[in-house]
Amino acid sequence: MSVSAVIKSVQDTMRKDAGVDGDAQRISQLVWMVFLKVFDAKEEEWELMRDEYAAIVPEGLRWRDWAANDEGMTGDDLLDFVNNRLFKELKEMELDEYSDPKAFIVKAVFEDSYNYMKSGTLMRQVINKLNEIDFTTQQDRHMFNDIYENILKDLQNAGNAGEYYTPRPVTQFVVDMVNPKLGEKVLDFACGTGGYLTSTIEHLKNTGQIKSVEDNQILQDSILGIEKKPMPHMLAVTNLILHDIDAPKIRHDNSLTKNVRDYRPIDQVDVIVTNPPFGGIEEDGVEINFPEKFRTKETADLFMVLLMYLLKDGGRAGIVLPDGFLFGEGVKTAIKEKLLEEFNLHTIVRLPNGVFAPYTGINTNLLFFEKGKPTEEIWYFEHPLPEGYKNYTKTKPIRLEEFEIEKKWWNDRIENKNAWKISVEAIKERNFNLDVKNPSRSIDEESKTIDEIISRLKASQAKVANILQVMEKELAQ
Repeated sequence: MSVSAVIKSVQDTMRKDAGVDGDAQRISQLVWMVFLKVFDAKEEEWELMRDEYAAIVPEGLRWRDWAANDEGMTGDDLLDFVNNRLFKELKEMELDEYSDPKAFIVKAVFEDSYNYMKSGTLMRQVINKLNEIDFTTQQDRHMFNDIYENILKDLQNAGNAGEYYTPRPVTQFVVDMVNPKLGEKVLDFACGTGGYLTSTIEHLKNTGQIKSVEDNQILQDSILGIEKKPMPHMLAVTNLILHDIDAPKIRHDNSLTKNVRDYRPIDQVDVIVTNPPFGGIEEDGVEINFPEKFRTKETADLFMVLLMYLLKDGGRAGIVLPDGFLFGEGVKTAIKEKLLEEFNLHTIVRLPNGVFAPYTGINTNLLFFEKGKPTEEIWYFEHPLPEGYKNYTKTKPIRLEEFEIEKKWWNDRIENKNAWKISVEAIKERNFNLDVKNPSRSIDEESKTIDEIISRLKASQAKVANILQVMEKELAQ
């Protein structure tokens, strides 16, 4: 059975439990159980690799001690153990400055977690299902992304606005083009479940930069994340542990609550890759952490300003932003003016509709830039849809191999039907409107698109008229 099938089966079992109320609680229940199983698999590895390894999770509380045996405790005994021993002891772990950093992660995970299940029998069924996944094998580790996608779909159904899964082809393409080097500090300050950070780890490994134990230690200290919501934070920590980061440096915090003027050079990083939440509105008071001309409650705009302060001179960034940022005015104009004056915004990749389906239909763009020199010209690349596609969908998602066309063009840029450039002077004349359409699209194509829109509107109006006629007849009777 696939990982995603196991997770679906687990969630179906949880739905039978009277204590688990809705998707959010079901997901939270699943996440702490998966974390404990994953952490135990990693502890088994660390025990084999290190002669004097001291276990983090105390004996008796490890997954292997109480959960790994399908014939283990069940019913009221299991429920009593989980509620009155497992959670109590892990939440109350006594730690000090000499404690292993991994212990702080375990304690933090359980401080934010709860056991919602009331049936020990159903809990045993869930545990037995999870035991079908073997996190000591590379195959199941790579398939772990299936769990994230399932969880995030359910989060969306649970009404958690702004929670959505960045397709792995997008994260990998952004990371590959930004091209992090071993030893550079790589940050995602809205890291969600850690997709950009795991793509960075895979990039460093795939490019042959991790060759020794020393290289691996450098890697451990180079991957940084911040996530404000407890559940995605826990998922990010679990994800990085599965990608061999022993003590993930993922801070549970809101990146926007610190005054940007307080950042020092030591806080700055070499690379930022991120997909900040957009369409969201920040809580009152957050905007005072930013200079007056950049103050807004629009989440994506604030993250863009934060990025400018956190990137060091010579640093590189790749960020996902909606169309609204490109053509927006007011505070957005001020942000774009600073961006073009202090950064080289060298590339904007325009993505087609549906890349983030089914989570959002908003059109998005990938912006790539470097800090330390002003923009002279901006290259645009319009990512083409595959032959026969009108847009991407849940069943026809974007694929990594589709980005080969951008990769081949990247270091040998010429204008073509997908690529064009514009000078910074022309952008300034447009009052910093970055929403520059593809000039190779013919007038016929544009008018055809307009005709299609008009045709659809007329069809919709006809349907509405028919419905009104039916309602009028029924009311007249």
